[in-house]
Amino acid sequence: MECIFHLSLYVFNPLYHGNLLIRERSIVKALEGVRVLDLSRVLAGPYCTMMLADFGADIIKIEPPQVGDDSRAFGPFIGKESAYFMSLNRNKRSITLNFKRKEECDLFKELVKHADVVVENYRPGTMEKFGLGYEELKKINPKLIYAACSGFGHTGPYRDKPAYDIIVQAMGGIMSITGAENGEPTRIGASVGDVIAGMFTAYGVMLAMYHRERTGEGQKVDVGMLDCQLAILENAIARYVTSGVVPGPLGNRHPSITPFASYTAEDGFIIVGAGNDRLWERLCNILGRSDLIKDARFDTNSNRTANAKELGNILNEIFKVKTINEWLEILEEAGLPCAPINTIDKIVNDPHIKAREMIVEVEHPVAGSLKMPGVPVKMSATPGSVETHAPLLGQHTSEILQEILGWDQAQVDEFFNNKS
Repeated sequence: MECIFHLSLYVFNPLYHGNLLIRERSIVKALEGVRVLDLSRVLAGPYCTMMLADFGADIIKIEPPQVGDDSRAFGPFIGKESAYFMSLNRNKRSITLNFKRKEECDLFKELVKHADVVVENYRPGTMEKFGLGYEELKKINPKLIYAACSGFGHTGPYRDKPAYDIIVQAMGGIMSITGAENGEPTRIGASVGDVIAGMFTAYGVMLAMYHRERTGEGQKVDVGMLDCQLAILENAIARYVTSGVVPGPLGNRHPSITPFASYTAEDGFIIVGAGNDRLWERLCNILGRSDLIKDARFDTNSNRTANAKELGNILNEIFKVKTINEWLEILEEAGLPCAPINTIDKIVNDPHIKAREMIVEVEHPVAGSLKMPGVPVKMSATPGSVETHAPLLGQHTSEILQEILGWDQAQVDEFFNNKS
């Protein structure tokens, strides 16, 4: 049974729009009426479809029988249920299909006839082995948007290489500029290789849908995780191509803006960002060091950056005499950008995060209550929301086949019980 958790303010009434069941709300979501067949698993693809689901797309998660999405076995767990899986697959429905069985491949093709989008994150060529690649599926549904998110994309010499988040973080260059200065390359703590690829895939789906709205044409969306890592290296690539110097890790310091780093307070680290000369002058006055404003080493941003280590030593000596909270009060009152370095427990319980509904609580029929990140894009007319728990494996198989294909329960039972 679907569980509508307490944060949602919408009233649900079943409403059929063509072949698609729409949940009627007082406010219609932006992607209401869009049907997505989601073949993806673990992180990149599921993150993409989670973004679509939060804004009303009907995500039909198609999983292999018995085992399902690999991430159902990833910790941490609440009882036997994966919190990892549940946080990425809210607002979706689950059906199980075995593509090693021709009849179930054919059933998938029948579902494609009624779909707007297919999302998959297999290695290139996998879908073709089942006879379910884009070239085949577009014959069935010419308006179909087929989004493929893979490690290296569907073209190029690396297309067949396997990839994980850490692989593309390493190959994409981001690890080489992350970590302590002169330290070893460091993986970013969140799985940005997967997550950013998922975000770009959702973006690609939206572009393709807009194009189809104007022309009626479907298309293939090919997203490579490695490409996405390169796309976010805005400063590092610009520095290299203009100077020829290969960037390295700088710790918490910005490569071209100073002061823009962490500094040592009495009880830990505080982040301070004075991103222009006006803020720098204000900072110097607050710190009682107006002499630094005209100091030739620090009078322009370029000079401050060239002498960043020397300036850092001076500022650390000043900041270490007060606590983080004392400095935050002083700096915030003066309108200077600053922040504590929060641990996860602090940001999860932060009053601003709560006010923005960025931690939401979902009731799961097996795991019980689970807190997870909310929807970061706030829309005034068509807001997104988290409304249903992540599905149990195959939970909606019968419901979906009856709803889309018009089967009755006897047909569902006969199809899946006849494995000969």
